Amino acid sequence: QGPVCTNLGLKPGQRLTVKGTIPPNAKSFVMNLGKDATHLGLHFNPRFDAHGDVNTIVCNSKKVEEWGAEQRETVFPFQKGAPAEVTFSINPSDVTVHLTGHQFTFPNRLGLSVFDYFDTHGDFTLQSLSWE
Repeated sequence: QGPVCTNLGLKPGQRLTVKGTIPPNAKSFVMNLGKDATHLGLHFNPRFDAHGDVNTIVCNSKKVEEWGAEQRETVFPFQKGAPAEVTFSINPSDVTVHLTGHQFTFPNRLGLSVFDYFDTHGDFTLQSLSWE
């Protein structure tokens, strides 16, 4: 488990940029964004080789103990043993995920007006978090 941030106060029009490195033997890592640990507006899970997925980004939402439907992205800009940067832009009805050379949106299924919570765990070494 990596760092956990609370009281971020991210609102539509703001963005969170996460920078770090991926170890050479990485299998997968997770970044969660939401209200708290049980209300995740975006569960962002790049998988190098985990849970039957290879080089796939799996996104989902979670309300208490209930997961939503998984959304898969086949564009996979992450490399083992390399730096990585992900920016999450908060919009009124979705979150735009900006990756190197690619972006996609994920719906705000929980209808969150503020994203207060962020955590990361798995095969990712966090170097910096910034928001604007």
